[in-house]
Amino acid sequence: MARRILVPLLELLAVLFLVSVGVFLLLALVPGDPAVAVLGEGRTPQEYEQLREQLGLNDPMLVRYGDWLGGVLTGDLGTSLVPPQTSVLDRIVSALPVSLELAVLGLALALLIAVPLAMWSAYYQGGRVDRAVSVATFALLSMPSFLIGLLLIAVLVNALGLFPRNEWVRPGDGIAQNLAHAFLPALTIALMEAAMFTRILRADLVTTLREDFILAARARGMSPIRIMLSDALRPSSFSLVTVLGLSIGRLVGSTVIVEYLFSLPGMGKLVIDAANQGNYPVVQGAVLVIAVIYVASNALIDRSYGLLDPRTRRAHV
Repeated sequence: MARRILVPLLELLAVLFLVSVGVFLLLALVPGDPAVAVLGEGRTPQEYEQLREQLGLNDPMLVRYGDWLGGVLTGDLGTSLVPPQTSVLDRIVSALPVSLELAVLGLALALLIAVPLAMWSAYYQGGRVDRAVSVATFALLSMPSFLIGLLLIAVLVNALGLFPRNEWVRPGDGIAQNLAHAFLPALTIALMEAAMFTRILRADLVTTLREDFILAARARGMSPIRIMLSDALRPSSFSLVTVLGLSIGRLVGSTVIVEYLFSLPGMGKLVIDAANQGNYPVVQGAVLVIAVIYVASNALIDRSYGLLDPRTRRAHV
């Protein structure tokens, strides 16, 4: 039991260490002067040099990385260079719930759309529904996310007035209002993900439906819904669960276009704004937090395989 816990934990720590090194090195090599980003143009060289010394920018790279990593290990991700010079952790704590809510709601909607469509399409392979689902998913995969978002805004907001215009209401200010404002951004994410989930799950279901135990269930006269839900769905979910785990971590930091379209203060917007301002401590802290979520979600997905198929549990012992 100790080995089963310790080995994955060490692997996670090694991945996060490599991510921290990579992010720090990339930002250190980016052209530009953080002192100029903080003070602005037109200051004297002495003022810029004094600030560089104060921020430790003149120290060797290894020393700066050690100082930053030491702070991370104690829960201090640094301070924003650009006013307001608040704690990086405070900014992340403010932005992260927005991206997490969008990712969770978007993936939940995607699964609600994809699983029934994939089961229906796979069971009636080659039929009209299967062909219609194939065309629809291909069309969605071919459309950029900003176009999907713009179409939803144009139709559901501007034309029909079914949803409020771009703004964000936090759950603490009202769950109903929060969900009303989060639904369209989540639906934009869901349509992008549902197309991919449907194609992946359908392909695995088609293979499973050819297995002998499924043929035997059909011969016994079991209904299609019971066959799909009780016999076919679970062993066909490995690829879907893997992609789902990747999507959770990816969406937390990659919903920049969706957040921009709907004016949402999430992690994507936080990272882009900080990068444009040369606010490197915010970028470093945000990317590290996203990496933690990404790695942790994939570790949990890896542990869940044994629940889907007990035969895989031995592989994790």
